[in-house]
Amino acid sequence: MKAKSGWHMYLIAGLLISATSTGCLQTTIGGQTLPSAYYLDDDVQYFPKGPEQKLSRQIRALEKYKAERQASQQGLDESSGY
Repeated sequence: MKAKSGWHMYLIAGLLISATSTGCLQTTIGGQTLPSAYYLDDDVQYFPKGPEQKLSRQIRALEKYKAERQASQQGLDESSGY
């Protein structure tokens, strides 16, 4: 009887440890974050929509540069008489 009760105690202890260590945790599997048991109570993080192009400021700067360059070239062409 004592050997049987010791075996049951180890089984119950193992089940309790595995039950408490596997629940209520947020995990990442294959780059995907899976929710915890409290995902409905979590705060939602909001990221406002940004520009479609990541380099929008550089594109605007290049367009401004090209427009200024074209305007200066037209000014030179008019003054030279061509």
